[in-house]
Amino acid sequence: MTVFFDALETRDPSQREAQLFAALPGQVAHAQKFSPALAEILNGVDAAQVDSREALARLPVTRKHDLLDRQKAMRAIDSFGGFSTLVRGPAMPRIFASPGPVYEPEGARPDYWRTARALFAAGFRAGDLVHNSFSYHMTPGAFMMECGAHAVGCTVFPAGVGQTEQQLQAIAELRPDGYVGTPSFLRILIEKALETGSDISTLRKGMTGGEALPPTLRDWFGQHGMAVYQSYATADLGLIAYETQAREGLVLDEGVIVEIVRPGTGDTLPEGEVGELVVTSLNPDYPLIRFGTGDLSAMLSGTCPTGRSNQRIKGWMGRADQTTKIKGMFVHPAQVAEVTRRFPEVLRARLVVSGEKANDVMTLKVETTANAHGLQDKISDAVREVTKLRATVELLTPGSLPNDGKVIEDARSYQ
Repeated sequence: MTVFFDALETRDPSQREAQLFAALPGQVAHAQKFSPALAEILNGVDAAQVDSREALARLPVTRKHDLLDRQKAMRAIDSFGGFSTLVRGPAMPRIFASPGPVYEPEGARPDYWRTARALFAAGFRAGDLVHNSFSYHMTPGAFMMECGAHAVGCTVFPAGVGQTEQQLQAIAELRPDGYVGTPSFLRILIEKALETGSDISTLRKGMTGGEALPPTLRDWFGQHGMAVYQSYATADLGLIAYETQAREGLVLDEGVIVEIVRPGTGDTLPEGEVGELVVTSLNPDYPLIRFGTGDLSAMLSGTCPTGRSNQRIKGWMGRADQTTKIKGMFVHPAQVAEVTRRFPEVLRARLVVSGEKANDVMTLKVETTANAHGLQDKISDAVREVTKLRATVELLTPGSLPNDGKVIEDARSYQ
């Protein structure tokens, strides 16, 4: 049986890196020419020079709220806020809506969202019948998996969500080979099948998304005869990473460039440190350059034991947007970053908000290599200047703060 979806998965890492960054200047130039939003965001950038990770890291990060703001501002003339390079018609078969609402285009290429690679790694093969329980209503999740299943050679039953008893009947009568959908709905189906005696024994594999798949739930699926894997994809970017039989993190897709940055900034972090996932897509129809997903993760060292040679991430580890309201004022991770940027001695920082019954207390904990006289007072003054709020500053030795990506920790009691 074929182990890999294609030869891209086993490229020498240096070859992959060279090929990705050989393609990137053309993608940046294409975005500048055909995407009005990116022409503005990347104004003055010489596309030909964006040919390395260092050069890419100098470009601005566009986050979800930036995309939404531009879409809202341009509703009357462009539903996509100037980011899409497509025009309506055969080149854009569908438009989707995510909460916000944020509108996303779908291009006409087969496997537009590149999910076939994830499905193949989960064991789906040509001739399989796939029970697709992602929503077919407004959002693209169901279509993202459906087009990938078709690219693998599968047939799809468009089950959607809800109507549990009818879905169990369809599974018993159509006898699908695998499930795609959220892990929570798969659990509902299995529990209902156990309760009613429905035969769902043909479901032997699954690919989930949209929610985290905890190891305990994954093991529970295994106890009920299903090998279930998870994928990480978004409506803006398509597939970003996917799980393999090794169960050691998620392997990056071959069509994206991924960075981990400090939340609220565009500053890249070293391997192993938790930060925000920033993705550059090589999709010419929706050429998002340094798009901040708002999700936290970290790069793993080494490569996948299955032989796939791309980088791996730990998986979804929370949200990077830790904006917190303190004494009636919003404080953003970018403001914490602005404070620490003023002091080269500071390595990392975490703003802890404590107190109860509206008695908010701010403490900025900073890892520093020095304890110069007056440093605490200088940092405290900078906090007040940037946030308009007072904070106590604690100086810590390097490595004291947890590696969890948190820049602002809300430790207040709400009881």
